[in-house]
Amino acid sequence: MIVNRFVVLLAFVGVLASCSDDDNSITIEPPRALSEVLAENEAEIQEYLSTHYYNYMDFQDPPEDFDYKVEVKEIPEDDTTGIKPLAEFVEALEIDVPSSHFLIEEKEETVTHKLYYVIARQGVGDAITVADSAFVRYQGQLLSGDVFDDSRVNSPIWFNLPSLQASATSLFSGTPARGFAEGASLLKGGSEPVDNGDGTFTVEDYGVGLFIFPSGLGYYNSSQSIIGAYSPMVFMIDLLAVKGETDHDGDGTLTIDEDTNGDGYFYNDDADDDGLVDYLDADSN
Repeated sequence: MIVNRFVVLLAFVGVLASCSDDDNSITIEPPRALSEVLAENEAEIQEYLSTHYYNYMDFQDPPEDFDYKVEVKEIPEDDTTGIKPLAEFVEALEIDVPSSHFLIEEKEETVTHKLYYVIARQGVGDAITVADSAFVRYQGQLLSGDVFDDSRVNSPIWFNLPSLQASATSLFSGTPARGFAEGASLLKGGSEPVDNGDGTFTVEDYGVGLFIFPSGLGYYNSSQSIIGAYSPMVFMIDLLAVKGETDHDGDGTLTIDEDTNGDGYFYNDDADDDGLVDYLDADSN
């Protein structure tokens, strides 16, 4: 029988607001122009997409013991088997990023960034939006393949996706990665959890995806641990469960409806101009 499920601990009710649970300090450099950095990141990402592949054959014809984890490897220079590079599989989601997001004052601009993604398995459960909370397991890498965060070994985590849209200079989030939130929202959760009677649940047919994005959707001019400033990021995400219809400030208006300009970005909506974004401001209505 194909392994198509994941067993999770009973205590999966908390919600975290950071892409990492360690205490590594964050260093913030003076920000460079968005368009300048994006051009460099795009060149790096295109090289990565043309020289790396994922285990697409496992997803197309799953072996009996397949664990449904995305694995990315470099294509051998002497490959004669016709391995298809990531460039043949990825799609792109365009996301506008304002320079004000990173407190860039010298050159005000809004630059369209591309989130590259592969939906290896869509999932059979609930859809999710960037306003919701996601129960995920994931691995984060640099383009070099160096792993900076990993929860894929029986350590799933709840993420409050709107908080990941904040910049590292914001008071609302510690180490955000907007690309993570936008990527997770392209998946669906798994089946209804089945209580195993021993403090664990089994979740089947959850969404599985691969996401690659430039630093403008990640840490940008912030560095932490092995993540240098202006580093593109790679995430493998498994979306196990979804908590939708969230109301983060408890004002009776769903968070998704606090995005008054409809651009899917919650940090440029401040109806009463008090410096507190609407989805966290109970008196903004």
